[in-house]
Amino acid sequence: MVLDEPTEADEVFKVNGFTMVVNKSLLDLTKALTVDFVDQGIVSGFRVLSEVPIGGGGCGTSCSC
Repeated sequence: MVLDEPTEADEVFKVNGFTMVVNKSLLDLTKALTVDFVDQGIVSGFRVLSEVPIGGGGCGTSCSC
């Protein structure tokens, strides 16, 4: 599966047979990412976890809605 081909503006990471292409301008935001494949019954796919706070919703700072 290929979502994008790397360009000069990208950094390419290869870990455990998985290739990840990240735009160099976004490296600071992606340093704390964990990408994992989940296969738990009806739930399967890639899970991306981040230690970097991602934008806030309109309902407050302590909820995840």
